[in-house]
Amino acid sequence: MKNVHKLSVVIVTYNSSRFIVPCINSILKSSYPKDKVEIIVVDNASEDNTVSVINQAYPQIRCIKNEKNIGFAMANNIGIKKTSGKYVLLLNPDTRVEEKTLLSMVSFMESHAEGAVATCKVLLTNGELDDASHRGFPTPLNALFYFTGLGTIFPNSSFFNGYHLGYKSLNETHEIDSCVGAFMMIRRSVGDSIGWLDEDYFWYGEDIDFCYRVKMKGWKVYFVPYYSVVHFKGASSGIKKHSATITTASKDTKRRAVQARFEVMETFYRKHYLGKYPYWLMRFVFWGIAVKRWWAFNFMHN
Repeated sequence: MKNVHKLSVVIVTYNSSRFIVPCINSILKSSYPKDKVEIIVVDNASEDNTVSVINQAYPQIRCIKNEKNIGFAMANNIGIKKTSGKYVLLLNPDTRVEEKTLLSMVSFMESHAEGAVATCKVLLTNGELDDASHRGFPTPLNALFYFTGLGTIFPNSSFFNGYHLGYKSLNETHEIDSCVGAFMMIRRSVGDSIGWLDEDYFWYGEDIDFCYRVKMKGWKVYFVPYYSVVHFKGASSGIKKHSATITTASKDTKRRAVQARFEVMETFYRKHYLGKYPYWLMRFVFWGIAVKRWWAFNFMHN
């Protein structure tokens, strides 16, 4: 039966035993009624005891175990197909939901029928905003200013900082181009209409792609800063400096994460910008991605 619950939460795990219990606890202890939310966990062949931890702590929660790591987008799509909620929240296992966030964000979606996607203020453990939660689309110009540092030099400029929309107030609700999949509340009817996440993205990028397709259909993506979650970002990948002390990622996992970051850039450009911009500009963009990949692999931290 469809729409039994107002809210469905889908959590994809990978070696997340250290984080998943506090994450689920934060959902169950929030002000959102327990009987009106369903939680589906999809595990991507974790090599630790993530699945057993979930089954022991929450026998009432459905945990789907994949035999191999099929990627974030595909795993989320599997979980989404098992849900019934009017709204689907994609939530990372390395997050902590604040008490009023779920209830308030659902209320926001209920009162904004034009909104397909909404996110709250996603905060890193140091209290700073996860900049991936407040994004402009990576057009060639936006990407150029971001990677050359001009966006940082002129953080409040709509021209130079379109990559992170630094000119928009972080204290007021407003439209953005894209949020991060760590906390991404989606109207089911819209997700159904555009086919949910693009499975060509294995790790990273599926959130930007989804928001891009949503906006191309005329729907809105909102940033709602009055509510928040804490994101222990990079716990699974191990490539973020602020999570270096808490990650259990192996060196091989880190390298795969770096590789995925650059594959995402190429995939997004080929899908959405090839043909939209001049051939010479696309050649320059792909050359820039190759240079960034070389730099990352040769100077990445262990």
